[in-house]
Amino acid sequence: MNASLVSTRDRGPEAHSEAKKEEGSGSVLAVALAASILALTGLALPLNQALTVRQLVANAADAAALAAADTASGVAVGYPCANAAVAARLNGAELGECVVDGLKVRVTAVRRVLGVPVTVVAVAGPPATEPLAG
Repeated sequence: MNASLVSTRDRGPEAHSEAKKEEGSGSVLAVALAASILALTGLALPLNQALTVRQLVANAADAAALAAADTASGVAVGYPCANAAVAARLNGAELGECVVDGLKVRVTAVRRVLGVPVTVVAVAGPPATEPLAG
């Protein structure tokens, strides 16, 4: 008879007490696995939120740069940096910096997520007059 097929009853009292010691160990393993999954999920959610906010701030920076460039070129009325601030605010960010150099504009949009500032820089202006290398 194969020894692995023998029940604990046939192995004697020592085998029976050894099997009793391992009783419930599957439950402990299941609880540990569930706790690990919850911990990883708890770490992943803020990271996902930060990545989402970064994309929203990038959108706000792009809109602000385009608004400022349109104003600098005369397509829109007003002051370039004031229009950039409005565009950034409408897209859920604040204007951090606005630099106008002729028709070229560089803006920085900022938004805080979980107490950490997320900053994105965008540039807008007329297309380059030089052909692109390629």
